[in-house]
Amino acid sequence: MTIASTLSTHKTEALLFFTLLQLTVIVLAARIGGGVALRIGQSMVVGEIVIGILLGPSLFGLLAPDVFQYVFHSGAPEPMQMLSQIGLVLLMFQIGLEFDFSHLSARRNRRAVMWIASFSMVAPFALGFIVGQASAASLSPGAHPLGTALFVATAFSITALPILGRIMMEFNMTRTPIGVIAISAAAINDVIGWLLLALITTLSLSNFDAPSFALKVALVLGFFLASWWVIRPLMKRILHRCNAHSGVLSHNLLGIVLAGIFLSAMTTYQLGIFAIFGGFMMGVLLHDEHAFVRAWTTRISPFVMVFFLPIFFTYTGLRTNIGSLDTLAAWGWCALIVFLATLGKFGGAYLAARAAGMNHEEGKVMGVMMNTRALMELIVINVGYDLGVISQQMFTILVIMAIFSTVVTSPLLRVWLPRIGIPVPSRSEKTDRTAHEQRG
Repeated sequence: MTIASTLSTHKTEALLFFTLLQLTVIVLAARIGGGVALRIGQSMVVGEIVIGILLGPSLFGLLAPDVFQYVFHSGAPEPMQMLSQIGLVLLMFQIGLEFDFSHLSARRNRRAVMWIASFSMVAPFALGFIVGQASAASLSPGAHPLGTALFVATAFSITALPILGRIMMEFNMTRTPIGVIAISAAAINDVIGWLLLALITTLSLSNFDAPSFALKVALVLGFFLASWWVIRPLMKRILHRCNAHSGVLSHNLLGIVLAGIFLSAMTTYQLGIFAIFGGFMMGVLLHDEHAFVRAWTTRISPFVMVFFLPIFFTYTGLRTNIGSLDTLAAWGWCALIVFLATLGKFGGAYLAARAAGMNHEEGKVMGVMMNTRALMELIVINVGYDLGVISQQMFTILVIMAIFSTVVTSPLLRVWLPRIGIPVPSRSEKTDRTAHEQRG
């Protein structure tokens, strides 16, 4: 063996060592964070998000800088970045699978759904656009002001449909009228939100050039149409050939589905938008294959949630530096943005609920549920950060806003739900049920 090959082998082994070290820390820390969150009455994902942030320079890097550097900066960052992105593509596929379009066509309380979906989207988007424009010069001086404003507006208006659904399950709200209205309005928000994100990403990548933007939009629209009318029937035929309707997820079928997810992600990347949109689109194409969805949720989803999702949260945490908010003005912007984001989403949903005939207490419950942002917010702001339309300071502020909007949901529901006649399970019952769901 030559000296060069020996050095190459040693370098590869060292890279593997530090990658495995990071994964060990991340996976174990996420389990601890999720468990603690359940114990204090929060959703597990809240604990995982917070732990991801704490593993970054905001706490771990501050308290133990030498250990932090050894764990996260001794090896090349590329392996963790790639694992994060692959995990995000798979996660977006799962989000697409979980999307229930029946919520969008349900006749029950349709007037309330449309009012709440519209107001809880328009009000925060308008506030976000204004604050994005006003803060661009101070917080994102190197970015295009219009791009910054559009991304902040989208971040303000998003609702975390998967997280909201899980919170509603924990509080036994899925079959209540207010629960049906909330999840339906959140579903509409998500559809519009992802379309907005794809559109704004395309606009940013075209450097705000009208002909280039029009071409990219046409290509993306063509991809969506081809996916729905060509790829969807093909994938459904493959699923039926592989006996997916019986709930069996064979190795061949899993291989084909994974290849389809990755090809879809590669296609959206080649079209000039992020690969995550391809993963999401493939999930949407198969969302009504209920036996396959159950099989994926049982066999594959736990690995994605336990392994890949914490990597994404930690990757976000490594980008988040509370210390970057090093002036009184920066903290002032942070407080203002958190307040306005909450005002827009909570206030818009509350006013719409009242206009649709709900009482004051029901309006508050609706407002806090629609204000839940969590994971969806982190995806949006990571896209904006990668595009360079939001700075590190604005990224950190929006992460704080995402955490705040999610952390307040469970405690407020615990106080407000009994006032509208919905009993709240005890924290021990909630913890036991979640543990049972994880074992199942």
